[in-house]
Amino acid sequence: MKHLFLLACICFSMQVFGQDQQYQVSLVGFYNLENLFDTLDTPDKHDSEFTPTGSKAYNTSIYLDKLGKLDKVISQIGTDLSPDGLAVVGVCEVENKKVLLDLVQEKGIASRNYQVVHHESNDFRGIDNALLYNPKYFQLDQSQVYEVELPMVNGEKRTTRDILHVSGSLAGERIHFLVNHWPSRSGGEKGSAPKRAAAAKKCRQIVDNIYKAEPNAQIVIMGDLNDDPADPSVMEHLGVQVKESKVRNNDLFNPYYKIHKGGDGTLCYRGNWNLFDQIIVSQDLMEEDGFYYKQAHIFKKQWMFTKEGRYKGYPLRTFGGSTYLGGYSDHFPSYIVLLKKI
Repeated sequence: MKHLFLLACICFSMQVFGQDQQYQVSLVGFYNLENLFDTLDTPDKHDSEFTPTGSKAYNTSIYLDKLGKLDKVISQIGTDLSPDGLAVVGVCEVENKKVLLDLVQEKGIASRNYQVVHHESNDFRGIDNALLYNPKYFQLDQSQVYEVELPMVNGEKRTTRDILHVSGSLAGERIHFLVNHWPSRSGGEKGSAPKRAAAAKKCRQIVDNIYKAEPNAQIVIMGDLNDDPADPSVMEHLGVQVKESKVRNNDLFNPYYKIHKGGDGTLCYRGNWNLFDQIIVSQDLMEEDGFYYKQAHIFKKQWMFTKEGRYKGYPLRTFGGSTYLGGYSDHFPSYIVLLKKI
């Protein structure tokens, strides 16, 4: 059966990409899960609103519905290219490992046997980044987190979500994943920009350290960057190229620049589409001689949009203030296609 499945994937990829060469398809995604909290009041976290007695009246029924909605989305991403969908998916806005263990047991994705990589961060809101992976396609080597210290006007120390670094083997190729959730635009885009610059610089430092240890490293940076692809945090401080022809040794390439320039996005604010949820790849993944990047996408279906009211056409979110809307997330997920010649 395994050989038959592989043959089916190969033939399908030939049909999709219209080439004589045979390929193995690997899909890598990122999804902001919009406050996936449990219903318990944890003393050292600011999570009281996500409890039955809190302002959102966040009870077991809502929690289970939230899990089911996220399961519906994740289970369908990329299944037109690979029957098992995403081999690896980075996520953010999760309270703890337990909520992810609950999520991966949902009926739509349970058969994929997703494994969870999660570390508790010191984020003041109590939310973390994590990585889910299908062990059929990805074999974990190690994981660690890097603290991002934010510049504060009063000199006090404040941290945001850690950057999660996961390394292992995808489709038989060594690869590094960096999962990010940079500081929000709370207080205004301009005023909060130094915080995202600090996160971008830290991420670039991690990339450079990987390159020192592995000069030809294959690296995928993903996350909710709370900035668009053309913003200084991404372009300058992370240091990316936006044209494939410009990518050189140890460069990073951002395919979502062109997508956003075309008017597309992963979230909507005041009628404007932002593309905060980006996946960026290293130079070695741009070379079509083995394992390489092919396409970038945003996953959105009609049932994921708000159908009426003030926010018609926006992503259908879980809450609007304290009102339960029964949606999926205020962000659409993004994903990329990686190919390996057979």
